[in-house]
Amino acid sequence: MYIGIDLGGTNIKAGVVDESGKILYKDARPTGAHRPADEILKDMAELAMDTVKNAGLTLDDIKSVGVGSPGSVDAENGILMYAGNINFENVPVCEKITKYTGKPSYLGNDANVAALAEYYAQDKEMECFMAVTLGTGVGGGIVMNGKLFTGTNGVAAEIGHMVTHAGGRACTCGRHGCWEAYASVSALIRQTKESLAEDNTSLMYEMVGGNLENVGGKTAFDAAKKGDRAAQKVVTNYINNVSIGIVNLINILQPDMIVIGGAISKEGDYLLNPIQEYCIHESFKQGKKRTELKIARLGNDAGLIGAAFLGK
Repeated sequence: MYIGIDLGGTNIKAGVVDESGKILYKDARPTGAHRPADEILKDMAELAMDTVKNAGLTLDDIKSVGVGSPGSVDAENGILMYAGNINFENVPVCEKITKYTGKPSYLGNDANVAALAEYYAQDKEMECFMAVTLGTGVGGGIVMNGKLFTGTNGVAAEIGHMVTHAGGRACTCGRHGCWEAYASVSALIRQTKESLAEDNTSLMYEMVGGNLENVGGKTAFDAAKKGDRAAQKVVTNYINNVSIGIVNLINILQPDMIVIGGAISKEGDYLLNPIQEYCIHESFKQGKKRTELKIARLGNDAGLIGAAFLGK
């Protein structure tokens, strides 16, 4: 058995995973990203050990702990070098997790480990596979011939920080116009709030009880499906922003498949179909074989499963 921890900007998720990738028990708690790193790491370890207990197991049944984290990761030394959405910089994650749990610990970029889990979930060989995660930020992972491609320094596939809008909005990384600033769920929430600030007659305003702090990633999508024009405008703009980045990835790598994950992927075809249509018209001519676009199969569990398998 393995423990997987998926560290996000909003929530920490942890679970016990068996050899086949089945989650035996999982749980979550808020990250509290504003807190010191040591407090967050202690919460991660406590949550992990609670999942073992609730799965009816003991730590003797656990071989290792794997952590998937956003940002730049030094996997060899178990150090989280930088994470824009969490107050971590050069934090020895594995050293701390091992201290709390007594188990060997491994660290990987969250989007990378999610990509690896999704690749194996497809159950077919591909020369080039990509996973895009739309969450608090935008992450990505590339699998080449069955192996993660992490680049010369281990931090490749930071696709959220390619510039799609030159001179655009400030990003958490310090640049302007990054894809993440337009295609993340955080960006969608911001765009929804901006729409509501301009028009309080929208159905969205009623749905959040007139309180912009109640706006979530589903607000615009839920209202758009009910015919609200302001919400439809927000959703269309958001999907176009997502599609711009997807087209760039297709043009650069020509992957066999790209899967889209993260919380917003639960919108399914309502999200995927317009992205596919956009890519058909905007991507460079691909010939007879086009990149297959799909919703990620493992949903929000991909990062947890992939993290757990770091120990394998």
